[in-house]
Amino acid sequence: MAYVPPHRRHWKESERPLLTPELLAPQSKKNLIIKPYNKSNVGWTGDTVYADHSIFRWCAIGLDDENQFPSSVNLEPVSLESADLNFGKNRVVLINTSLINEGGEVKWNLPRSPWESITENVLEDLLSTFKHVRNEMKSAKLKEVHPFLVARVGKVLFRRSPSVNMESIRKKLCTEILKQQNRVFYINTPVSYKEKIVNELVPKIGVDFEEEEDIYKVQLSDCTSPDSTLFCRCRVIKEQGKLELCEIKLNQVRNMVVDISCTTRNLDLRLILYTKRLATNLTDDEMQSIMDLINCAILDPDVKGGLRWPQGKESSGDKYKVNRVWHIIANTYRNSSLILEVKHTDRFDFRTLTGEASWGTSLVLENVMSKLQEENVEASSISEILKEDMQLIWDNFLSCERFLTGNCIVNQ
Repeated sequence: MAYVPPHRRHWKESERPLLTPELLAPQSKKNLIIKPYNKSNVGWTGDTVYADHSIFRWCAIGLDDENQFPSSVNLEPVSLESADLNFGKNRVVLINTSLINEGGEVKWNLPRSPWESITENVLEDLLSTFKHVRNEMKSAKLKEVHPFLVARVGKVLFRRSPSVNMESIRKKLCTEILKQQNRVFYINTPVSYKEKIVNELVPKIGVDFEEEEDIYKVQLSDCTSPDSTLFCRCRVIKEQGKLELCEIKLNQVRNMVVDISCTTRNLDLRLILYTKRLATNLTDDEMQSIMDLINCAILDPDVKGGLRWPQGKESSGDKYKVNRVWHIIANTYRNSSLILEVKHTDRFDFRTLTGEASWGTSLVLENVMSKLQEENVEASSISEILKEDMQLIWDNFLSCERFLTGNCIVNQ
């Protein structure tokens, strides 16, 4: 019988538990989480590494003077049709019913603008965590550290818990409870949102098309060092139908993650400060093992992730093995202050035998990052630039058709 790779086999999906009207048990009294330098599985981003002094927290804007949610904002259960069952099940989302009743738009009636509120919420964390990034960049051992500040649009999802009745939470909805909850950031937006960005927002906000990239990323684990993973960025040599290795990177290291629920919009915001490093100290034998794996990859548009390997070739001896693959088609737009990226990502995990595709939108805030790297820069200067970027995002990127609803199933 011919060998059928795992991601071409038909698997029966395990039966999922029914939604129950219970959620959100308090777990901790801390408003922000300081994570040690270790790994934590977070959805499809791979094994995410957090720096020693990283900050991971949540906040909401659009609250009243007493820091309370508007009466029109409720928590509603959602179930996502995700290949990652831990990601998709037992989730709740903040829904503003006025967005439904008033045609998808709610006026901002607070004295401070939303972009001022966002900036005030994140500036202190950004400045404090970047001090550690600056020290890392100055380290003689880490000369190839490249920092990035990225804004992603999507939806903050909180994990449900059987400990608390939903109605009691709805009646006493407050930020202190939500700050304590496990959450994920769902970035898969509708195709109509992508089309709106490309056709309407790109000319409106003054960004120029830079390039379309068609790339593959291959995540390798080191069998001799379980905590070590490499990310191989590859392009296709069309004449040969083979992958060409472009660069090898280490795991990105997150220094700050702030999730922002935007109660008068139907999309939320995640701000991430992270660093990337190239893998520069690989031995000749290690490079040969990596090249052997990349050269064995077979391009196959009919499988999730777009790549497969011949039987027994998913690892190179006792050194590296393939964990995940991503096929990414990314359109990049740029102006003097930021980079806009609109990506379609098709992914597969060889360990869990699951895969799916999604659309994602992110903005790389280059102007803010340049200002952060200046010596003796005033916090007010960074604040003003960040405020401008947040206004651009608020005015243009946080509205789309309703795609997460109570008890809905969202196909990714």
